[in-house]
Amino acid sequence: MNVDNRAEVRNVLIITLLLNLVVLAIKAVIGLLTGSLSLMADALHSVTDSANNILGLVVNHFAAPNPDRQHPYGHQKYDAVGALGIAAFLLIACFEILSSAVERLISGGNPAKISSIELWILLIVLGINIFVAFYERHVGKRNGSAILVADAQHTMSDVWVTIMVIGGLIGVWQGEILRLPQLQYLDVILAFPVGLLVFYSGWQVLKENLPWLVDEMAIAPEMIQAIVMEVPGVVNCHNIASRGVLGRQVFIEMHLVVNVNDVETAHLITEAIEVRLQEKFNPARILVHVEPPAYQSDQITY
Repeated sequence: MNVDNRAEVRNVLIITLLLNLVVLAIKAVIGLLTGSLSLMADALHSVTDSANNILGLVVNHFAAPNPDRQHPYGHQKYDAVGALGIAAFLLIACFEILSSAVERLISGGNPAKISSIELWILLIVLGINIFVAFYERHVGKRNGSAILVADAQHTMSDVWVTIMVIGGLIGVWQGEILRLPQLQYLDVILAFPVGLLVFYSGWQVLKENLPWLVDEMAIAPEMIQAIVMEVPGVVNCHNIASRGVLGRQVFIEMHLVVNVNDVETAHLITEAIEVRLQEKFNPARILVHVEPPAYQSDQITY
């Protein structure tokens, strides 16, 4: 049976939204004060963090695991749709970061100026980001929430982005102290790997959630057949199909030939099959078609 854990997921999203708004405000203010392109790009990335939390709250409201009349297979694909929305935000942020860096290289502009106090503040921001990423990932894995795991992935990319930005700004700060103008370009140059990290995070989220939406095979049919054939009374198992995501929800169906002549005993065999598959792949929703002996087939899957 599916467990509705949306209340806990909602609480996590609200907490992380508030923390992300604090991070966004700090980055934006320091970015404006210092004129740092890489920090402003990082602030843009943090805008997507907050937007993702809001998107997650909306999706979480609709992603009930239990079926109803209009949604007999449940509502959990809303969760995957929300994760794809996060991927879209990441890819848009990547484009904005890279285009701004190219524009700065072509047109030039005033170099960034940073102080040690501002760098210390950014280190505090980094600590907040690390806490949010691990907190969301822990709760998301425990509850099987795609939206929390995807958002944690996004926030983790923000951690690496912030580390790179701080490293570049330390170089800019030292360049000003040591009178090395070449180090001023670190701010713009680091905007490019920042953009690539954002793109990679978006691709990871996309790759993890597309299988759910396109009904990709969840379990190898040979594995399912091996488990089913161990049940006493089973003669043949074929046309096996599965979809969903292991650990979140899987749907399994198969055609079955049994060595019995009455419906009641055949039903007991199918129940034994369901118990074994649930033990291995829970939560799972299983549909078994019992067929006459003449319908035996060597075709394991479709």
